Formats: sequence, structure tokens, C-alpha cells
Amino acid sequence: MPRTTKPKPSPSPEPKPKPMTRNGSPGEMFTLSEAAAYLGFSEAEILRLVREQGLPARWLEQEWRFSRSAIQRWLAVSPPPGGTEKDAMLAFAGSWNVDPNLEDMVEEIYRQRGRPITEDGSYRLFQGLKAEDFQK
Repeated sequence: MPRTTKPKPSPSPEPKPKPMTRNGSPGEMFTLSEAAAYLGFSEAEILRLVREQGLPARWLEQEWRFSRSAIQRWLAVSPPPGGTEKDAMLAFAGSWNVDPNLEDMVEEIYRQRGRPITEDGSYRLFQGLKAEDFQK
């Protein structure tokens, strides 16, 4: 039987490169209208959520941009007390006024910095102060 040569297999076509994206995978970044559709709200309501409840967004090249993953993280977190991020920060800051160790912590910070808290050179924060001293 005569020998025949096997045809060489043709090279397999190279896979097409994925389109380059600047901000993650396609569909990861939304415009304002796409974010509104994704969340099921009007564009005005989305902007209100950005302003009042900290919905993550960026103003880029004269347009709002929203990250799908950032929106999902924002949705997973319970809303701050009082409804706004500012209210949550104020509530957190206000919790310090009842901390029994606050005065000691502030005094220790000043000691480590090598400066007294008061003009008379003492480290006791409220020692010898009257209510009218706080109203200056």
C-alpha cells in the first residue's frame, strides 16, 4: 500500500481579544438613566439618594457614573439612623459625650504630645472650669 502523507492540520484561529474597558467588565458601570432603570427609580430619585443617603456615584466628564458592585454594597448595608449619612455621623460623634473614658483619653493624648490642655498648664480637662467658660 502506498504511503500518503497526512495533510497538516490548519492552525486554529486565535481567539478574539475581549474589548478593553476602562472601568471593569462591560455592564459594571452605569449612567444615570441605567442606574435608575437598574434600581427601578426615576433619575430625580436617584440623584436624591446620592445627595441624602450616600448612594455611591461619581461625576465624570459631565455625567454621573455608578458602579454596579458599589450599588450592591450600598443596598446590602442597612440605612443609617435618621435616614442620612450626615445624621449617622452626628449620632456617632454624639455618642462620645457619654463615654466615661473620654476625658482620660484626651488628657493622655495631650500628655503624649507634650502640651497642657489648659492655659494654666494643667492636664485635667474640666478641672476648675465653669459652665460660662464653655459659652465663650
